[in-house]
Amino acid sequence: MRRRGWVFAPVAALWVAALGADALRDWLATAPVPPLLVETSVEVTAKDGQLLRAYLTSDGYWRLPTRAAEVDPLYLAMLMAYEDKRFYSHGGVDSRAALRAAGQALRHGEIRSGASTLTMQTARLLMRQPTRRWQAKAAQVRLALALEQRLSKSAILGLYLQRAPFGGNLEGLASACHAWFAKPCRRLSHGEAALLVALPQSPEARKPDENPARAKAARDRVLARALAAGLLTPADHDRAESEPVLAKRHAFPAHAPHLADRALALAPEAATHRLSLDPAAQTALQDLARRSLAAQPAEMQIALLAVETQTGRIVASVGSAGITGPRAGFVDMTRALRSPGSTLKPLVYGLAFDAGRAHPESLIDDHPIRFGTYAPQNFDGLYRGRLPVREALQLSLNTPVVALTDEIGPARLLQAMRQAGMAPALPGGTPGLALALGGVGVSLEDLVALYAGIASGGIARPLYWQEGPPPEHGKTRFLGPVPAFYVTDILRGLPPPEGSKQGDIAYKTGTSYGHRDAWAIGYDGAHTIGVWMGRPDATPVPGAFGGDLAAPVLFEAFARIAPRRTPFPPPPPGALMLNTAQLPEALRYAAGAEARQGPEMRFAFPPQDAALLPGLPLIARLQHGEPPFTWLANGRPLPPTRARHAEIPLDGPGFHALTVIDATGSRARVDFRLLPED
Repeated sequence: MRRRGWVFAPVAALWVAALGADALRDWLATAPVPPLLVETSVEVTAKDGQLLRAYLTSDGYWRLPTRAAEVDPLYLAMLMAYEDKRFYSHGGVDSRAALRAAGQALRHGEIRSGASTLTMQTARLLMRQPTRRWQAKAAQVRLALALEQRLSKSAILGLYLQRAPFGGNLEGLASACHAWFAKPCRRLSHGEAALLVALPQSPEARKPDENPARAKAARDRVLARALAAGLLTPADHDRAESEPVLAKRHAFPAHAPHLADRALALAPEAATHRLSLDPAAQTALQDLARRSLAAQPAEMQIALLAVETQTGRIVASVGSAGITGPRAGFVDMTRALRSPGSTLKPLVYGLAFDAGRAHPESLIDDHPIRFGTYAPQNFDGLYRGRLPVREALQLSLNTPVVALTDEIGPARLLQAMRQAGMAPALPGGTPGLALALGGVGVSLEDLVALYAGIASGGIARPLYWQEGPPPEHGKTRFLGPVPAFYVTDILRGLPPPEGSKQGDIAYKTGTSYGHRDAWAIGYDGAHTIGVWMGRPDATPVPGAFGGDLAAPVLFEAFARIAPRRTPFPPPPPGALMLNTAQLPEALRYAAGAEARQGPEMRFAFPPQDAALLPGLPLIARLQHGEPPFTWLANGRPLPPTRARHAEIPLDGPGFHALTVIDATGSRARVDFRLLPED
């Protein structure tokens, strides 16, 4: 029997062990695990991922998302060396550390070292309750063992990095890096990494802004442990120990607040919003906005918008000089509807060029005119008589542009605005001649989109501010490439503000009725920027002019975003670089030609607003008119001909405009669309 007992004893022992293991697994499997996910602060980032703005959680914490892959490896090495050097080998409880701590306590009669692992600390953070009582400590151990069974080591480490307290309402390593060092956690100094290891042990007693001496002492203990573990050389240790502990908590970034709020309103459930902004450009224009208002009345505000012309990507958006402080600007003035003043005049002239009714060197009359009860006047009340169209636009005269608007039609002007991506708010719903002088509500975003389209050769450039590929918008053409070039050539000839170089920037200023809005919109070969200044409540600002207030800010904005100017493209094919005397007779004078007798010249083909199939030559045909005829395809002149038909070359699918001028100066125009190939 004894021999049989010795034979069955190992079997019995294994059976007991198995039953114990099963009981342990059941005990851990039934362990209550608190929710692992925690509400994090909503982040708004720039194109490159840099934090622009963060929002407090609903429970009042700064709890930025923390990802182990974005943490400096030195911090992680110091954390393991100081808190849990066997983290990757134990199962949640470090038995060796526990035995060591117990032995030291027995020898010295007091606790000399702890045995809490990072997994146990993570369990305590998840439980959110003290663990001084043995029952709570047992629950913590049980949860730590359960976490090790259910999660990977990297997941447990991620929970600790997200939940660790760092003083006040800071939770998570990413929040601590921004609050204490004003930077992300990717690259930390030796001293910064050591301080972040030390803070969670006693976050309130070691807050650097309240107890810098205690914070430094705790940090130095971590540095000593890192030196002993071989993580630092003696020289690195000495340098890190000499680093001061800055007694200051930094504010979290609050860049582009209006655009950030806009993103949050569109997707309130998203944890991260990535915008198209360039952080350097954004901070530069925010600083410029504040500086530009320093000498202005307290009620004044400013808005700036900068875009990448060829894509429409918004690189900087400043809705006001700040949503807090003495100039509290809660209204996003990049989207507010205001009168554009004279900033629509370049579009009017471009449409006149497109329709073959004018050329930059055509002569136009500036004199008193009346259209029914409407009698526009120039801003200064003076008239210049006959002068080139180029000069009329550069002087921003009112009577010539109203005369041109009467010829092309205010409805055509409104249509072109919409084709350019604008959303004009028209009082009364019916466009009139006052539309050319600012009798419409538009936003700064609208005007920047318009000028970006002109800079792109007359192709609409819808703006976008959410990071990702540009939106699909086709190639809507609202102006021919030659007319767009003419407008650019005129605007780059405007005298710049004092101290700036002429010719680098094509720009236009505007002042709305009653001096309520001061505008400056401009572009070079790469960027389009717009500036608005005024009072958000639309109260007049006596003496405010776009040329005096907004234009200097515009040129400074270009200097800050791209100190070196990007040149303009060369003239497109078909551009007539001629003086007035060299122009065809029909183009020497603009707006106001006397009516001719005889049948009205008109197009027999193509019909107005026709949709033409691709792959076939377009043979346009006229009825009536006196030869020779000058044909203009999208504003580009073709060789004169005496025939009433002509083969018209087209740039590709999309909207096109065809204009013809006969020997008497009579004009006819037709708009049509060429369908894309399947």
